[in-house]
Amino acid sequence: IVVPLNDHRIMKVIPDYQTVEDSTVPIAPMTASEKWKLGWTETVDPFNIASASLTAAFSQRGNQTPKYGEGWPDYGKRFGAAIADFGTQNLFSAGLFAVLLHQDPRYFRKGPTSRILPRVLYSITRLAICRNDSGRDTLNASNFLGMSLGIAASNVYYPSASRTGTVMAGRVETSMFGGVMGNLMSEFWPDLQKKFFRKKTK
Repeated sequence: IVVPLNDHRIMKVIPDYQTVEDSTVPIAPMTASEKWKLGWTETVDPFNIASASLTAAFSQRGNQTPKYGEGWPDYGKRFGAAIADFGTQNLFSAGLFAVLLHQDPRYFRKGPTSRILPRVLYSITRLAICRNDSGRDTLNASNFLGMSLGIAASNVYYPSASRTGTVMAGRVETSMFGGVMGNLMSEFWPDLQKKFFRKKTK
């Protein structure tokens, strides 16, 4: 079955393009163009652009990383850097390396037929495990390589004070944490929505 990008939003706001809600049936692999489209669509989504704006605002307070300064022009640099951070990791992971390594960048839900703890563990492990285009589990190299190359690319536009090992390690930690939280929301939000938010039909 060919599954289009998921158009549902978590809490009606957060994009969830990469999630396959029903993975109990055989799913066709994504084409190369579909993988690039996923990376691009996530990058330019209004929610993610707004998140970049907020990230830049927090960074502006006290001249936090990246240390551009504290004026409005420096806020613009921070906003551009936040967009670039998110975009490069998306495009490298879901686009470049997913295509080169023949890996599927989508998140396949384990679903409500399983217990909660196995689903939580499954969500966490999907950071390191993904499906390849043949449908088999494999090391999620496209995720790790995309994240690493995206963070490394920031050395091109980050000021020298923010190009340190500590800063890079912190960004890896943040990206890993964000990936786990994203997987957990993708796994459990459809259940929460069905149980608490969907209007009951008479």
